[in-house]
This record gives sequence, C-alpha cells and structure tokens, in this order.
Amino acid sequence: MSPLDPTADVVALTAALVDIPSESRHEAEIADAVEAVLREAPHLDVVRDGHTLVARTQLGRDSRVVIAGHLDTVPANDNFPSRLDGDVLWGLGSCDMLGGVAVALRAAFHLSAPVRDVTYVFYEAEEIEATANGLGRLARTRPELLDGEFAILMEPSNGVIEAGCQGSLRVDVVARGERAHAARSWMGDNAVHRLAPALQRLVDHRPRTPVIDGLTYHEGINAVGVSGGVASNVIPDEARLSVNYRFAPDRSEQEALAYLHTLFDGYDVVVTDSSPGALPGLDRPAAAAFVEAMGVEVNPKFGWTDVAQFSLLGVPAVNFGPGDPLLAHKKDEHVPVAQLRAVEQRLHAWLSGEGEQP
Repeated sequence: MSPLDPTADVVALTAALVDIPSESRHEAEIADAVEAVLREAPHLDVVRDGHTLVARTQLGRDSRVVIAGHLDTVPANDNFPSRLDGDVLWGLGSCDMLGGVAVALRAAFHLSAPVRDVTYVFYEAEEIEATANGLGRLARTRPELLDGEFAILMEPSNGVIEAGCQGSLRVDVVARGERAHAARSWMGDNAVHRLAPALQRLVDHRPRTPVIDGLTYHEGINAVGVSGGVASNVIPDEARLSVNYRFAPDRSEQEALAYLHTLFDGYDVVVTDSSPGALPGLDRPAAAAFVEAMGVEVNPKFGWTDVAQFSLLGVPAVNFGPGDPLLAHKKDEHVPVAQLRAVEQRLHAWLSGEGEQP
C-alpha cells in the first residue's frame, strides 16, 4: 500500500511526496510509493526500470503525449519535511520538482479516458551526473517507451511555458609555456601570462541572441575558473582557463565546439562536459496546439533541462510546471498553492479535451 493518497488534492499530494526522502541515488522509497499508486489504476500499463517508472494508456488515440518528471532532490538543507504556511508550501523538492510530479501523478491516476494517449514518466537521478539519469537511460536503452508527438517536462517554470533549452559546453582553454626559476623568469615562458589574450577575447565577446520560433535566446560564454602553477618560486609551464558556453539550440554541440575553437585560436581547447540544447519545436502542430490551449506566456529556456533528451529522439518538448526555477536547490524552496492548482487545472483540462472540437 502506498503512503501516497492520489485522491488528496494536489497540495496535499505534493506535501506527501516532499515528506518522502528522495535525494539522488536514494529514490527507492519514493519510486515504490509512486509505483503503488500507478498500479492501482487499471487503465495504465506500468513498467519499472530501476527506480524509473513508465505508465502508459493504451486507448488507440490518434496521438500520444509524454509527461515526465524526476523524483529525486538535492540534499536537504534544513528544509525537510514540508510545511504549509498559508498560500505557500515550503520544503525540499516542493519547487524542483515534486509539485510537478504531483500534478502528473494525479492525472495518471484519475484521467482514465484522455483524448490523447499519455505516457507518464517518473524518473530517478536528474540532479546528478548525466550517466545516472533515468530518463537518459530509457532514451538510450528503451527509446520506444518515450515515443510521442510531443513531450511536457514538469520542470518549474512559474506556471508558464519555457520552450526548448540551451546547450551547455564546458572546456579548458590550455596555455603552455616553459618552467624556470622565478628569480630568472626570462629563462622560461609563463603559461599563466599566456592566458591574458584568451581572457581579453572573453571580455570583448558579444553574445549571440538568435530568434527561434519567435523566442529570443541569449547566449553566454564565461570564464568560470583558472588553474595553474607549480610552486611559488617556479614559472608555470601550463595554465588552464575553464570556460562555460551556454549556446542557443540552433547550434549543435559540434557547432558550438567549432565556435570555441575559432574564438580561442592558438590555444588547445579540451572538452570537459557537453550537453545538447533542444529546439523549441513550436512550429510542430502538437506543440503549437498545446501552447494555444494553455493560454499562458511562452519564454525561452535559458538553462539546460531534460527536454534535450526528447529533442535527441525527435520529440518536441516544453517545460511547464509549478514553482519558480530561481528557487530550485535553495534552502527556502517553496511553491505557491495557487500555482500548483492552476498548472493542474490547465494540464488536466487539455488532456481531457475540454473546449476542443469533438
């Protein structure tokens, strides 16, 4: 029997989810609880893969939508368990993203005859390294479970639509010189000093602001660290400038890397981490119909989210969930009760076909 009551309202269900410890790599308990709810719904086919759950309707509808949310949280920071204070629910994961999970879980349990077939995905390990990500594992090993015309990721978006996402590329820009005694520095070649032109190129750089599907994405290339040095009396022979490039989704990872090679011509550029962006896909009929039905503001997503996993599968995807993304991972993480209810009402109405032509 699940400790979760899917007949409770979305606020109470969010609080119950928050009250189950679910730090990354420790999702067994929350996955068990969610699985028990899903298996109580006879209209769902349920598959479990590790601590990742996939529940699908099989109604023979003309289209299928995928609705996904991650079960894990970052470590607690004196913000566990949940606390309801007036119109705000406080607690670890309330914003990122157990409020969105509650919305999706109630839809999965209650909507037995949606106008679209629906695949619900509740997955593990989003908050840690990409190799552990449950959604990514499904995309690599069982992509057929993620088939759909359109996907909605219940990431916090302040109750509006954030379309696509930017890619993220991290590199080390490497300068090399020659060691020498600091008392005879002219006998060597200071690698740290050789980074000065690279830093100046970043200072002078003007970021791109491409418009994609009517949305303006704002790129950024920034130094995020400098390392080098051997000892206080040695001229260093190697130094590294760590750079993070947040690139718009009209560039592939390969194109983004080529751009950095051009920008840092004359240096070695070593990739340390790379994740693709995701095009908003708002020109696709399913995505356009969802945007019209929601009737909310549409913004570009500047951070990286798992919509990129769907983009790699050719499935357009948006972020749409309760909670302010700026509160994710913060000690004072919380979600407005009104936003939980508004997101649920809009999503459930769309899945039920309310207001659509028969």
